[in-house]
Amino acid sequence: MHEFFLPVIQSALCSAGIETNKQINIEQPSDKKFGDFSTNIALLTAKECRRNPRELALEIIGHLVFPPDTIAKIEVAGAGFINFYLTPLFIMQSVEQVLLDGDEYGKGGIGKGERALVEYVSANPTGPLTIGRGRGGVLGDCIANLFETQGYEVTREYYFNDAGRQMQILGESVMLRYLERCGKVIEFPPTHYQGEYIREIAETIYNEHGTELSASSELKIFKEIAEEIIFSSIRKTLDRLSIHHDSYFNEHTLYTPDKRGLTPNQNVITALRERGFIAEYDGATWFLTTKLGQEKDKVLIKSSGEPSYRLPDIAYHITKFERNFAVIVNVFGADHIDEYPDVIEALKILGFDTGRIKIAINQFVTTTVDGQTLKMSTRKGNADLLDDLIDDVGADATRLFFIMRSKDSHLNFDVELAKKQSKDNPVFYLQYAHARICSLLRMALQETGFDPASSSEHHLLHLLTSQAELQLGFALLDYPAMIKTSLRLLEPQKMVEYLHSLAEVFHRFYQECPIIKAKPDICKARLFLSLATRQVLRNGFRILGVSAPESM
Repeated sequence: MHEFFLPVIQSALCSAGIETNKQINIEQPSDKKFGDFSTNIALLTAKECRRNPRELALEIIGHLVFPPDTIAKIEVAGAGFINFYLTPLFIMQSVEQVLLDGDEYGKGGIGKGERALVEYVSANPTGPLTIGRGRGGVLGDCIANLFETQGYEVTREYYFNDAGRQMQILGESVMLRYLERCGKVIEFPPTHYQGEYIREIAETIYNEHGTELSASSELKIFKEIAEEIIFSSIRKTLDRLSIHHDSYFNEHTLYTPDKRGLTPNQNVITALRERGFIAEYDGATWFLTTKLGQEKDKVLIKSSGEPSYRLPDIAYHITKFERNFAVIVNVFGADHIDEYPDVIEALKILGFDTGRIKIAINQFVTTTVDGQTLKMSTRKGNADLLDDLIDDVGADATRLFFIMRSKDSHLNFDVELAKKQSKDNPVFYLQYAHARICSLLRMALQETGFDPASSSEHHLLHLLTSQAELQLGFALLDYPAMIKTSLRLLEPQKMVEYLHSLAEVFHRFYQECPIIKAKPDICKARLFLSLATRQVLRNGFRILGVSAPESM
């Protein structure tokens, strides 16, 4: 509804001679006695206008000109809030738009002609996907969906870390298990990957090559085969959650020389050195972040000659700018909290517009079964695997549980709750609302012959007196604004909360308002209101990537 109020308030400010660059905030009061919508613009501009806020609010109200039959009343409350009360007629007329727009309801055009890059998952191909990585994958996928609703051309990218020490350890782990399979006595280092999947990869190599590789010290073949098998497994797991990527960026390209014989990593060092932000000491190459007010410099190249995570990440982000994305979104795990600010600082020093970068950090996940928290370790091979969770609770519950808490909060995934077929389970509660409407429409077709496709009249203006009907209609109008809020905050959780509240309002409407047995016009109107609710639920489910069952 922001688009409805904003031009009217702007026009009133102009008519009142109030010039301001303050943002006009339109909010919904938590208590309906303070109106359906409210603005604090009088409070924001009172000081610069040298006016009493309440007096200024009254003057602004005098210049407000809304279309007929849209606003029931306008009041000044508190120190100078302007509260608006919509007419029932306007609410139900607005619900018509839900039915007319269908799948397009809630979509916008603020990103039309713009390209957005969303990078997510980007797990090292050193083992199966864990539950922690799954949370970031679902978060990134939902964020990409949100950008698409606003007209952005979205590229979903996976940063494929196929270089560095961890890949070396992976190759060594597989080679040692292979030699063990060949009958050699091996002392397996505790620092290497212990999981059963390493033995399985070694067995695959043995089945194909027998013992012919046992005399070779060449690590490359073991690393490459392991990488291929593991990444194929990762993609299959993501596919189970309907998570896909449009592009894969291989880290090794950052170590590949250009025509001048320099790698992208080396180019970063050169550029930062020219700006006075590189020094060598203690056998390492350092990013002089102390010049930026930090307590310590950050290592870019270790004394071993191996780059730290920061260096290739800086080089990788430069490629994102070179590909001309208007918005660059990074979905990181909590382990990146200390690193990414240094990457941003380096990009600023190098002259890039870091305002185009948005960061979504998702906190850690723990899994609870029967009240017991499971501990996990990827290296030791007892990781809490994403595939196992999907097997246990299903894809829909996995996705929704990952995003039903703020990305900034630690998530305790309650497996038993996710499997419950009751209203306590938020997945069941949401999908049941959709299934209930589908059941209602089937019953209406059978008992009254109701066919929404054959009716050009929605009869919604018959629903102007019942609070349950008006509350449901009003809730449907929040959907477009909720998409924009979720996108601005990179927080799909807001969408989950909205859909849950919408389901609550619908269930209350369903209990309080007879539908099939109502008078014909009222019956049709309530059926169309239910149909509009189903449409919004479906549209929201599509953003969240969960299914919309028609029966349960």
